[in-house]
Amino acid sequence: MKSITINGSKRESVGKKATKALRNAGQVPCVLYGGDQPLHFAADEIAFKDLVYTPDVHTVSIELKGGEKFDAVLQDIQFHPVTDAILHIDFYQIFEDKEISMEIPVHTTGVARGVKNGGVLRFNLRRMRVKGLPGNLPDFIEADITPLKIGNKLYVTALQSDEFKIMHPENTVVCQVRTSRNVVALEDEEEEEVPAGEVPATEGSAEGGSQEGASEAKE
Repeated sequence: MKSITINGSKRESVGKKATKALRNAGQVPCVLYGGDQPLHFAADEIAFKDLVYTPDVHTVSIELKGGEKFDAVLQDIQFHPVTDAILHIDFYQIFEDKEISMEIPVHTTGVARGVKNGGVLRFNLRRMRVKGLPGNLPDFIEADITPLKIGNKLYVTALQSDEFKIMHPENTVVCQVRTSRNVVALEDEEEEEVPAGEVPATEGSAEGGSQEGASEAKE
């Protein structure tokens, strides 16, 4: 997984007055958890643009004045309700020999067979929570949707890896191809049938699946 470097400095005072002064100076107050005790520091708001304003996930290398360095992941972030300015960020320190849990985006490859025939691809899960060693976690999880026909669902079990553990129930649906008014008949359906076992963790459904955003049990 890619890492972003954040240069900052320790905070000597953590009171409301000091925090307000930091924000007025264009800096973001932060706290690093996971060590022996919480570490308070601050960094320029612009330093977080590639970490916060992106659909991708990254680990963070926090480098403080004085030479201290910490590897971490973003844990929580607070925005101003009106301006969307970053008010506060919490990080969690990571260690190469200790597993962490993160949400990793799902990227699809290919064009589903059902979509070619007028169906609509619906996402139920655009990010998956997984657990593993920091060095084994990918930038994204790739899902090949090419074999999916109308009514098929892709379950999280199709995206299993030896590098990490998926933290969702096995019946959680990642995406599905649902029917639409533009559905056309697929010619030579039997000749184009996908061999058994080639589409792991997918399932056909007469209704084309349930509502988007819900975890569904196999029928």
